[in-house]
Amino acid sequence: MSVWEALAVLLAGVGAGTINTVVGSGTLITFPVLLALGLPPVTANVSNTLGLVPGSISGVIGYRRELTGQRRRLLRLGTASLIGGLTGAYLLTKLPSKAFDAIVPALILCALVLVVIQPRVSRAVAARRGRGGGSSSTEGGPLLFAGVLLAGVYGGYFGAAQGVLLLALMGMLLQDDMQRINATKNVLALIVNGVAAVFFLFVAPIDWTAVLLIAAGSVVGGQIGAKVGRRLPPPVLRTVIVVVGLAAVTRLLLT
Repeated sequence: MSVWEALAVLLAGVGAGTINTVVGSGTLITFPVLLALGLPPVTANVSNTLGLVPGSISGVIGYRRELTGQRRRLLRLGTASLIGGLTGAYLLTKLPSKAFDAIVPALILCALVLVVIQPRVSRAVAARRGRGGGSSSTEGGPLLFAGVLLAGVYGGYFGAAQGVLLLALMGMLLQDDMQRINATKNVLALIVNGVAAVFFLFVAPIDWTAVLLIAAGSVVGGQIGAKVGRRLPPPVLRTVIVVVGLAAVTRLLLT
C-alpha cells in the first residue's frame, strides 16, 4: 500500500467513524475504498468490520450521557444484537465467497436506498409520535427484539446502513428522545461489529494494514460525530454516501 493509498484509507476511516456515530452507513465510505485498492470483497468486508470497532467505541463514549438510565433496554436489545451479529458473521464465512461477490452490489444498493429514504422515515416517525405514538413503548416489545435481531444478522454479514435500520426500528417502536435512541443505536452497532470482529479473527482473511488505518481514522471520526457531526448538513452526508456507494457498485459490476 502506497503512502497515498494509506492516506485514502485513513481519511475514509475518519469519514466512516463520523457518519456511523451520527446515523450509520459509514461502511459505504470505507468498503469501496478497500475495493479500489484491490482487496477481495470478503477480505475488504472483514477488515472493514474490524477497523470500525474502535470507532464504534469512540462514538459510544461520545454519547455516554444519553445512555443514562438505559441499562435494561441495552441488556435486552444487546442480546438480540449479539445473537444476530454472530449469526451474520457465521453466514459470511460459511457461504461461498462467490455468493458474497454476487450479492454485495444488491446489498450496497439496498443500503443506499435506506440512506436516501432516511429523511422520510424520520418525518414519518415524528408525525406518528405527534399523533400519540400508537404502539410505541419504552421497551418496544417482541417486535423490536426480532427487528434488532435481524438487523444484527445483516450487520454481521455486511454492515452497511445497519445504523439506519436500527434508528428506523427504534424510532417507530420506542417512546423516547431521538438522541437517546441514537446512543442506543451506537451501542447495538458496536455489539454487532464487535462480536463479528472477534469471530473473524479466527476464521477469515484479514488485511491488518487496512484494519489499523481504518481503526485510527474511525476513532477520530467517532469523536467528531459525537461533538460536531450533528451540525453537519444531512444532505451533504447523504450525497457523499450515495456517490461513493454508486461508484462501488459500478466497479463491482464492471469487474
